[in-house]
Amino acid sequence: MKDWKFTQTDPAEIEDNLIRLIASDWMLLTAGTPDNFNTMTANWGGMGYLWNRNVVFVFVRPERYTYGFMENTPGFTLTFFDDRYRDALDLCGTKSGRDCDKVSEAGLTPLFSPDGYPAFAEARLVLECKKLYADPLREGGFIDTVPQRTHYGNNTGMHKLYIAEITAAWVK
Repeated sequence: MKDWKFTQTDPAEIEDNLIRLIASDWMLLTAGTPDNFNTMTANWGGMGYLWNRNVVFVFVRPERYTYGFMENTPGFTLTFFDDRYRDALDLCGTKSGRDCDKVSEAGLTPLFSPDGYPAFAEARLVLECKKLYADPLREGGFIDTVPQRTHYGNNTGMHKLYIAEITAAWVK
């Protein structure tokens, strides 16, 4: 793909501190097709090794516009940016794609990987992910109920957990 200016790397070679990369630096979780996709800022999730595969796990609330795209496509991307894109990430976390073209408002340039996954030209790291498992969090599953009370006490829906294989990792 002519606009794809990333180099493929082994996910095990990613040198970033993975906790900081997700929790502090944030990421865009993007799902859909070239004709119709949405993105959202996320900072809950992780990366590791499960079922003999390199995996990520992410959480999406059913109320989020991106949720429908996650449900209706076999995979998604996680894109990570330099700090100068913090305002774009903030916008993508506070506005809904139902109400505006937040990608354009954020000044991001959508492009698609050789396998057709949506990503952004401004990203420094792109993870292409194929869903392996998905299940909603449930009230009875909390052993420590503080997170449940803290994050789900105001009539908000429980997140859905997605575990996905990292099928490709791309860097600039």
